[in-house]
Amino acid sequence: MEKDSCQEATYRNLFLSLSGPLRNYLYYHCGDARLAEDLAQEAFLRLWEHCRKVPPEKAKPFVYRVGYNLFLDGVKHRKVVLKFQKQQPEDRAVESPEFEYQTKEFEARLWETVAAMPENSRVVFLMNRIDGCTYKEIAEVLEISVKAVEKRMKGALEAIRSLVEQ
Repeated sequence: MEKDSCQEATYRNLFLSLSGPLRNYLYYHCGDARLAEDLAQEAFLRLWEHCRKVPPEKAKPFVYRVGYNLFLDGVKHRKVVLKFQKQQPEDRAVESPEFEYQTKEFEARLWETVAAMPENSRVVFLMNRIDGCTYKEIAEVLEISVKAVEKRMKGALEAIRSLVEQ
């Protein structure tokens, strides 16, 4: 019988032996014990989801990489949120209340559209438009081809275009 990470006993042993060190590793990165615990648990959920593809001897690097990537995703998300919050409207002529209302309504719909995008498209769109990353930089960070970045950006822009055409 082939020993894989999907066997309950094997998975339990992996969890018991790796969860503490993984949690500590993630804590060193984020400085938040609860977040580190959540990230570690999510990493082990991902291991369970991919147990057929990850043999027990590769489980440690897998959960460490997944946990760290989850941490980085959270950092990127917080960075986008903070950058958006810090954007102050430039001094401009006083606009009519109706214009201000329409602008805020459109902005809300825009962010709803961004939030509703598939994760892959949303990440590419925000990395390009908010962080100013080039397609090549995005491809390197996400470990995908530039063509894949272009395809994801096309999907994101189509979603934005449909919002504008409403």
